[in-house]
Amino acid sequence: MKKMFFLGLLIFTACNTPVSENTFSKENLIPWSIVGFDVNERTPEERIEMIQNLGYKQYGYGHRVRHIPTMAEEWKLAQEKGVEIHNVWLYINLSKDIPDALRAQSEAVFENLEKTGLHTQVWVGMDPNFFTNVSDKVAFEKAKAMIVYLSKRAKSLGCKIALYNHGGWYGNPKNQLEIISQFPKGEIGIIYNFHHAHEDLENFKENIQLMFPYLWCVNLNGMKKEGPKIITIGEGDLEKNMIQELIDLGYKGPWGILGHVKGGDPEIILEKNYKGLQKMFLN
Repeated sequence: MKKMFFLGLLIFTACNTPVSENTFSKENLIPWSIVGFDVNERTPEERIEMIQNLGYKQYGYGHRVRHIPTMAEEWKLAQEKGVEIHNVWLYINLSKDIPDALRAQSEAVFENLEKTGLHTQVWVGMDPNFFTNVSDKVAFEKAKAMIVYLSKRAKSLGCKIALYNHGGWYGNPKNQLEIISQFPKGEIGIIYNFHHAHEDLENFKENIQLMFPYLWCVNLNGMKKEGPKIITIGEGDLEKNMIQELIDLGYKGPWGILGHVKGGDPEIILEKNYKGLQKMFLN
């Protein structure tokens, strides 16, 4: 019954607020997952050229450890070329990262933010494995302590922290909202990812209503109840109504558009997702 009710919500949206051309314009879209999942391993110069050729003026920097040596170079080059680094990725493992003693790959993000003077959002994911056998109380205290520390570090550099749902306890919207409640309004935001939300689709409508005041970006993906995790936008059977629910609430963007397929070329994937999004809402 619960699944039937959820599907009914997605099929029959309440308002169907019209979608303007600006809603999904490239100025309102953030290419995401284009660094760590690039089968061509583009150089910073090649990546920025790709972004410009596709008509975007911003992207999210979702790196892996192998990209740290060229991180500052890429951020500086983007600034010189007039391309905004909208956000940078920080992946925390609470078994290895602790406040005041981040592992080298995490510390590198802050070192390079300071070196380049980049003022941006830091999207913080946390390894879900840490929370597997941990009580809610311990999970909350550990996650809160880390976010307090990261927020202070980011603020000192002119940046802000956003919580990124990446599965597990920390990826649960209600747990993220509990963490955010410990901070002044507007200090911490939420980045909501469709492709990390399959486990809680039945609560989607409730979750987005709760998260709405804190949503800084929604990363889009084609969605089917049973997956797979990554699908081109427009090839799923749930994403159109999920997006419409957000628009009906008054969410205007920005929206993240994925270049993420393991072993894929983000240039091709971004274009497929962009065209799928336009076809769903504007054709």
